[in-house]
Amino acid sequence: MEVIKTGIEGVVVIEPRVFTDSRGYFFESYSKREFDEKVAKVDFVQDNESRSSRGVMRGLHFQRPPFTQAKLVRCVRGAVLDVAVDLRAGSPTYGRHVAVELTEDNRRQFFVPRGFAHGFAVLSETAVFQYKCDNFYSPSSEGGISILDPSLGIDWRIDPSEAILSDKDLRHPPLSDFTTPFSY
Repeated sequence: MEVIKTGIEGVVVIEPRVFTDSRGYFFESYSKREFDEKVAKVDFVQDNESRSSRGVMRGLHFQRPPFTQAKLVRCVRGAVLDVAVDLRAGSPTYGRHVAVELTEDNRRQFFVPRGFAHGFAVLSETAVFQYKCDNFYSPSSEGGISILDPSLGIDWRIDPSEAILSDKDLRHPPLSDFTTPFSY
């Protein structure tokens, strides 16, 4: 696997080595040994999957301590724009984001460390999205910031008037009204 650094330390894009022939393709989607060596030592404990339609935006979500989560995400069908926003107090990149297009064709994965909000927008007719978490989900610890906050400067590649969001995601505060529970 190739690890591609981004503008925020610890947030990386992972590109697998894909072997193709007349029968199709094969790639190793996850190797703990290689991930620990090249990215970070993380013990993933839960895998999740969602299916969404074009225009659906999910996020920007996080889990408060002590249930903070790192995530390894990928799109196995369709295409999404995936985003991580740095929420770590004292970080030189606080409030900045990294966006990457994940598709079934590029097979890329995106590692989002603890202390970041995470979200995605569906760019294809449908998308199946999978992610690994290094901590179990805790409903009482969930939180978020507004996925449509203009101060974040995220180009979601979807017209906000056509975005499909949950009621819960529509209620998340903008970054300016947010007090972070995360440290750098």
